[in-house]
Amino acid sequence: MIRLENETLVVEIADLGAEVRSVLHKETQLSYMWSGDAAYWGRVSPVLFPIVGRLKDGQYTAEGKTYELTQHGFLRDAVFQVSDAQSASVTFTKDSNGEYLDVYPYEFRVEIRYRLETDQLHVDWKVNSFEKEKVMYFSIGAHPAFRVPLTSGEYAADYKLHLKSVQDKQVTAYELADGLIREKEQPAVLPAMPIQAALFENDAIVYDHIEEVRLQSDNGNGVAVSMPDFPYVGIWSKYDAASGTIAPFVCIEPWFGIADTTDSAGVLSQKAGIQKLAPAAEFNSSYRMTFF
Repeated sequence: MIRLENETLVVEIADLGAEVRSVLHKETQLSYMWSGDAAYWGRVSPVLFPIVGRLKDGQYTAEGKTYELTQHGFLRDAVFQVSDAQSASVTFTKDSNGEYLDVYPYEFRVEIRYRLETDQLHVDWKVNSFEKEKVMYFSIGAHPAFRVPLTSGEYAADYKLHLKSVQDKQVTAYELADGLIREKEQPAVLPAMPIQAALFENDAIVYDHIEEVRLQSDNGNGVAVSMPDFPYVGIWSKYDAASGTIAPFVCIEPWFGIADTTDSAGVLSQKAGIQKLAPAAEFNSSYRMTFF
């Protein structure tokens, strides 16, 4: 486990999946990340690659072949190499080295850098294509889960979601049907949404053209996830149909990709939200989490 620390935050990150496991605010002594209790959901903040969400029929076609791939891909279960480890920053790297060719026909490197700045954790992604001749198609996404409530005596309903849209962009909302995506509506305004189980009755809620999501308690504590230039964000908690309740966490997920649409043809190059890299090209993006 890698430990980062500055004057405000203490962060622990595992080399398995390059997954942030805990964030502690020194002043408030609040612990922000979900515990990873498998009774609800055994992960904390997996990195999604080379797909985000579910494939229609669990498969896709690329480079003339059909492949099977589980939801969110394989990188969340990969062991990363650690480099440039300093007190407040660290880099995790995973090279494919032929390991995934039975499920994904491209060779790549994914580099994830975490760095602390005051009360913020910055996450920088770099994806390199090692292909010399063909275009590489991929998606990448984050899936951090934050504890709700953060303090004893609070309830989930004491927390609200505040969404800030990209200036001059029309926001589209999407819904999931059996894990596949379809357009829902185009909201003219994005009111603050109290956390309640009904939000997640049909799985995640998904939007495009959102640049920040803030999850905040009535007492002022919470987290803001800023995602400039990200095309999508998913917001999710695990819903229990039998009890009509949700797990004690909410995920805020910046995505460069999205689940297959209900009418998907299953061709990776035509997949909604897919990114593409020219031979030997590089993709870069960043998001940040602010804890308060």
